[in-house]
Amino acid sequence: GHITSSSGTRHNLELHLILLGSHISLQLSSPGRLLIKVKYIVPLFPTLTSHRLASYHIVIMSTSKNSKDDSFEAERDNETGDKSKEVMAVKETRPTFMGLKHIEKKRRILLLRAELPFWRILLFWSGTCLKDISTDSLVWFTMSIYVFIRVVAYNLNYVPDSVTLLENTNIGVLGGFLSFFLVLFVNQTNGRFLEMYGFSKACSGRIQDVAGMARTLLPKEMGEKLVKHFNAAHVAGYTGINCIGHGSPYSKTYFFNVYNEQNNLLTPEELKCLEHHDMDNSGLCMKELVTWCQQDIANARKEGYLDTYQETYMQDRVLQFRAAMDGMYDYSDQPPHFFYIHFLVLLSALYLPLFAIDTAYATGWGEDTYLGLDVLNGVIVFLQCIFVVGLRSLGTKMIDPYGDDLEDLSVILYVEATLEICDTIMHMRQPATDPDSRPVSNQMIRSVPSKDVTWDTIFEGPNPNKH
Repeated sequence: GHITSSSGTRHNLELHLILLGSHISLQLSSPGRLLIKVKYIVPLFPTLTSHRLASYHIVIMSTSKNSKDDSFEAERDNETGDKSKEVMAVKETRPTFMGLKHIEKKRRILLLRAELPFWRILLFWSGTCLKDISTDSLVWFTMSIYVFIRVVAYNLNYVPDSVTLLENTNIGVLGGFLSFFLVLFVNQTNGRFLEMYGFSKACSGRIQDVAGMARTLLPKEMGEKLVKHFNAAHVAGYTGINCIGHGSPYSKTYFFNVYNEQNNLLTPEELKCLEHHDMDNSGLCMKELVTWCQQDIANARKEGYLDTYQETYMQDRVLQFRAAMDGMYDYSDQPPHFFYIHFLVLLSALYLPLFAIDTAYATGWGEDTYLGLDVLNGVIVFLQCIFVVGLRSLGTKMIDPYGDDLEDLSVILYVEATLEICDTIMHMRQPATDPDSRPVSNQMIRSVPSKDVTWDTIFEGPNPNKH
């Protein structure tokens, strides 16, 4: 492969794949060695996180023939703030633009399923609770407890004393408390989800407000520049969400750069001015672009294209956009408390096995066993698992609406719809107004000679006010 340094030098590399702690050794095609510092982002629970967390960054600390001494010197210089020897190379493992479009297409199809008949809804697998339930170990552990106890019950000819003792327990009380907390959790996460959806739509709305004002009040070039900066801030805002929360599948390489090239949002000179921001891991690029929009509006006011009221209106819309973006970042940064989620998981892990034991013991022993009753109670235990695990999974799905799940918000739709609407506004064409034209109603009245227009010809009756 190769790495291009900040000075423009292209270094060909031969990878030996030798992992030494937190460093990797790379051999240059020319004499010399590189000390590589690798920062991995490894999910603690791979089954509960998405593949996007596998991205990593490679920082070249030094290029020197004396690998040991100069590598240490470079690392020491870097810690003291000397960035002259630092080069960043990023391996991007998040979805490509085509992958994002594929996910978006599935999301839009999934939304249309909500109005289907119930029998068709039951036939789906993707986008349902069945996938999470079928892969949840707690469900299978609970069902295995029930099946084990029922198998033992069929092989015994007597009723164990423990059956009598369990008759005095009341598992239903614990189930009532768990149901309350689960419903409360889902209600909380659903409220967060709708709030963040509102923030996304508010961002699009504020851009359209400014685009309308720019098209009607500003010169074409100045108005297009403002709208492009605003749309660039919109796309950069979603890209920067990756720095907080659970991360984001929207990267600079496969998201921002694609829309920038398709719509010419920023010039090469403007992109160079933003290079000091790490768009993939910071929202500062969005903040600076918003400030550019404010500066564009202020310049238009200085040049006399806007009055004070119009400038205030447009500045207010820009600030509302920034506030909506900040709301998205704030909610992503502060999910529901882990203490609360752990509490629900703990209750679920205790309740479901106890419910299975209680139901299995109450189904019958020895000569009182009936296969039909066993199957019926087994279905009841499974339905209880669906209720508990399903509600917990539903609440967890809605915590992070800007991920790559099918249930997440349609970010690509919001961005592309906003770009399309702004393009329509900025290229609006209105027919020239004829100064001699009159409202249609007046023309219709004048088209009839006044001498023929009487009360009798209009209402077909005498005028009651005529004396």
